[in-house]
Amino acid sequence: MIALSDYLILGAILFGISVAGIFLNRKNVIILLMSIELMLLAVNINFIAFSHYLNDLAGQVFVFFILTVAAAESAIGLAIIIVLFRRRNTINIQDLDSLKG
Repeated sequence: MIALSDYLILGAILFGISVAGIFLNRKNVIILLMSIELMLLAVNINFIAFSHYLNDLAGQVFVFFILTVAAAESAIGLAIIIVLFRRRNTINIQDLDSLKG
């Protein structure tokens, strides 16, 4: 049987990879969104692990709500990226520094 600490270590490793992805990559918007999604999945693993460890289904139900919001956030973020690419022909963050309307 897999111990609770194994799940927490996996969640911490995924969370660390996502934070490193955010700090190391400051150029591409798509990779930033992927890092944020990986961060949410790391938190979800911790919720599931604690829910299983405590024999409580509230954490697993909460994960379904988080996944629903994350899917909506991904769809809206991708739509914004598509609009930015059509207007500016780039998704480089350094090129998106002006807010002229």
